[in-house]
Amino acid sequence: MSLFVIFNLRIAVPGIFLGAMSKKQVKGKVVSDKMSKTIVVAVTRLTEHPKYKKRYRVTKRYKAHDEKNEYKVGDEVIIRECRPLSKEKRWVVSGRVAAKTN
Repeated sequence: MSLFVIFNLRIAVPGIFLGAMSKKQVKGKVVSDKMSKTIVVAVTRLTEHPKYKKRYRVTKRYKAHDEKNEYKVGDEVIIRECRPLSKEKRWVVSGRVAAKTN
């Protein structure tokens, strides 16, 4: 046990590496593929109003890196967080969501 682990809480100490941070992953739909090696993915989530408890959709658009330009408009993809690749691009495509088979 480390001296910096107190009651299972990790305290960040400069110069001491406490483990890798997990990367966020989200699923969304490709809405644009007109840029080179970049796609725009729309991610929709449900949010509940704090007072009135009504649920409503919130859509956010992320620019994601697509190295081979293989994803097209309408594809369901999974994107994950990465280091900044450009001014607005901080996500990379992990893969395509498998199509449902009946």
